[in-house]
Amino acid sequence: MTLTIKDVERLQQNLQEEQHDYQIELQEGNILVMGPSDIESSEIGAELIRLLGNWIKPRQLGRIFDSSGGFIMPNTDLRAPDVSFVAAARLKRTVRDFAELVPDLVVEIKSKTDRISKLEEKVKLFLELGARIGILINPDELTVSVYRPSGDIEVLSGEDKLTIVELFPGWEVAIYELWPPVFE
Repeated sequence: MTLTIKDVERLQQNLQEEQHDYQIELQEGNILVMGPSDIESSEIGAELIRLLGNWIKPRQLGRIFDSSGGFIMPNTDLRAPDVSFVAAARLKRTVRDFAELVPDLVVEIKSKTDRISKLEEKVKLFLELGARIGILINPDELTVSVYRPSGDIEVLSGEDKLTIVELFPGWEVAIYELWPPVFE
């Protein structure tokens, strides 16, 4: 049985009524249910959103979304990257619904239970459907992989600088700045 966005909305409503907190995506007619991520991955996502937001908002470049923001893809999948960005020209006003577009930037952050191959597939699918940049953050390896539609993959670590000139000219961050600090 192939499920639809309406089926996802009904399931979300039922889970909400029962006070269950799960993120739901629709992939090729199948519902994917994800529980909360580990706090390290969450902190990395929050830090990336903060760093990007500090650059994007004053320049009115577009909108940043966290892992709860759902996007209906051209293939009818409903997906929610851990972090995403949509350029201002493509989304002039937010909607009180899922966005029917592919984000310009998608970021996946490996949680402790994620398989890296599944995350790579997800990032590559977003690129095939129209994303301009895909990023995969792997806290286990302390690496950030940047995927481009051309098929090029750039792996960064340590003091390497993450730049996304296609979307944010002039913005950069050292990879080590993404990792949670240790308070002594």
